Amino acid sequence: MKHSDFWDRMNETFGAGYARSVAADHTIGALDGRTVDQALADGENAKRVWMAVCRTWPDRVPARLVR
Repeated sequence: MKHSDFWDRMNETFGAGYARSVAADHTIGALDGRTVDQALADGENAKRVWMAVCRTWPDRVPARLVR
């Protein structure tokens, strides 16, 4: 997954403004307690980060984006 695709999904899921807040402020256990921004900066695969977001907010992510 390209980073641009990742951010498109984040923006669609959370809204453009809130997506950046989620990425910067919320730690995710599946990412070893890192934020989305930290995980991506550490070189984590964008698909792995996206799937961690999907598992963390299953009721928020549209089903068609869970892949």
